[in-house]
Amino acid sequence: MLNGIYGRKQDVSIKSIEQPSHDSSDYHDLINAMVSEVETVVMGKTHQVRLALACLFANGHLLIEDLPGMGKTTLAHTLAGVLGFSFKRIQFTSDLLPADIIGAPIFDGREQRFEFQPGPVFSQLLLADEINRATPKAQSALLEAMEERQVSVDGTTHPLPVPFFVIATQNPISQTGTFPLPESQLDRFLMRIELGYPAHEAERRILQGSNPRESISELKQILGLDQLRLIQQRVESILVADPLLDYVQRLVHFSRQCSDFDFGLSPRGALALVRSARAWALIEGRDYVIPEDVQQVLPCVAEHRLRGGRGHSGHRGITLTRQLIDAVDVLE
Repeated sequence: MLNGIYGRKQDVSIKSIEQPSHDSSDYHDLINAMVSEVETVVMGKTHQVRLALACLFANGHLLIEDLPGMGKTTLAHTLAGVLGFSFKRIQFTSDLLPADIIGAPIFDGREQRFEFQPGPVFSQLLLADEINRATPKAQSALLEAMEERQVSVDGTTHPLPVPFFVIATQNPISQTGTFPLPESQLDRFLMRIELGYPAHEAERRILQGSNPRESISELKQILGLDQLRLIQQRVESILVADPLLDYVQRLVHFSRQCSDFDFGLSPRGALALVRSARAWALIEGRDYVIPEDVQQVLPCVAEHRLRGGRGHSGHRGITLTRQLIDAVDVLE
């Protein structure tokens, strides 16, 4: 039965949306082991860690926005350790150039020709730290890499490693020395999450223990590349029944028609919502998507893609996504 979070029709069965489970539960223990290992360093952030994994399983990129000192960089380092990815970090600054990210041709004196020297973007997990402290020109260097999984230099295309996962961190735009990310750059991120302040018990464990970053070197690799490939393929096969797609389309249509929104979700945003819901269903151990999956991922998928209309008091789209969930019925 539907509860109040779904909207007004609270007494309608959703059995028509649910389908029999097959084998997604096989990954449940493995995913829980990954979350537990990450939480030995990043404490008390189970939901955010699960969202980050859902973003990876959906083959997307992750943006983490929060105040300095909240553990954004530590989370990226920890995920790299648990996944066993090759890892590189770029500290974005106002004088960063595109060549500092993607690389550049370097003259080889012995061969008497230019050879392409790859930049740090050629890694399986790239941490773009404080991405909004660089100029838009430097930020744009990641556009092709994130969308096409390749970079082009002097007319030559260079494929990036597989997998290729970008985790970018940014400080709130109210912080000094920041440049707002353009909509085209924001749209390349499948999800945007915030870590927030730790809960009281988690903060006490942090204060009683050593520096969390000192524990990163002791992390155990939980997931291999072959296993990740299988999980990402499994996500693509998670069933999204027609009634669920109807619900997603109603959410998207409402965002485009309601006057509280300057503009609604694009087709790419709608596709991101479905991909993320599939990944969340797999994390929950199911082979099919239900409305709760859509609602769980909607804020982190839609908030950075929506903008409130004139006079709307929403903060970074949070009340906008809440409005979407409250206003749109799961079933007509």
